[in-house]
Amino acid sequence: METTPLGFPIETVLVFIGIALAAIFIDLYAHRKDSVVSLKSAVLWSLFWVATALLFGGYLYIHHGQSVASLYITGYVLEKALSVDNLFVMMAIFSWFTVPDAYRHRLLYWGIMGAIVFRAIFVVIGTGLLVLGPWVEMVFALVVAATGVMMLRSGGDDGEIEDYSSHFAYRFAKKLFPSYPKLAGHRFLLNQKELDAELAKPENSDLVGKIGKGMFYATPLFLCVMVIELSDVMFAFDSVPAVIAVSREPLIVYSAMMFAILGLRTLYFVLEAMKQYLVHLEKAIIALLFFIAAKLALNASGHLFGHGYSIDPTISLYIVLGMLALGVLASLIWPAKDEKDSESVS
Repeated sequence: METTPLGFPIETVLVFIGIALAAIFIDLYAHRKDSVVSLKSAVLWSLFWVATALLFGGYLYIHHGQSVASLYITGYVLEKALSVDNLFVMMAIFSWFTVPDAYRHRLLYWGIMGAIVFRAIFVVIGTGLLVLGPWVEMVFALVVAATGVMMLRSGGDDGEIEDYSSHFAYRFAKKLFPSYPKLAGHRFLLNQKELDAELAKPENSDLVGKIGKGMFYATPLFLCVMVIELSDVMFAFDSVPAVIAVSREPLIVYSAMMFAILGLRTLYFVLEAMKQYLVHLEKAIIALLFFIAAKLALNASGHLFGHGYSIDPTISLYIVLGMLALGVLASLIWPAKDEKDSESVS
């Protein structure tokens, strides 16, 4: 069967696209209204997205063998794990912008759509750069290791809240459009008629004459989603090289990343509820980054010096799952100390 530039038959590419689009349609139809996502609903939808990812993994296993399926599952689990830290950053962004719970799913949708586009660009660039030689893999290893070091150094800053008013995306959005400082439903931009209607409300009388002129006016939701989009570009710098460490096949890399990303909206609400109980999960993610950096360096040095050492895809999957399991287990054994308890002891 004729293969595509992605290294797989057109049938496999079409199955990937079909499963992804069908799942997106089901998700969008089910969450078309602005409402708070309950923990039970978030868990069930997270399981739906895991099942969707495993469905494509099963297709790969049947039609392309265990090795290809293992590479895909490893990439999927790795991207899912790395995304956990990204979701914690999104929690901080939502908190700073005081985004109501009912609108967070909508903002996550647009953030994830942007992530899908950005990841596609980075995957094409990243896999394309590998043809330049094994030194590129060594550079990728340094990038991933540097991310791990930065996470280690910032480990004690969990209580600090970043001021996103100085964020580049925030300042850029305010240059594009005059900003309206209050929420106007779930709208991102207001036209002049809509703005006038908002300013006509008695509670907004203090804003009359204080907003610049423009064709459209940015609401806090627009500013928030701009910060999320740019933040995701930064996340891609470590996640794309990490998944490329698992496989060089663009379809394997992109499908693993896409199915992991598509499930992030509902995973966000699970993590938001469970964050206080998963206090050691970030340590497991940092360990994963160093493992992936070592794997990239091992692959590169193997091509450079021909030592013949490599890590089997199935072993890589076990290591990734094992590290995550240890992070969850450590959180259960050594939970976070209650501030009230520590104060009473002192």
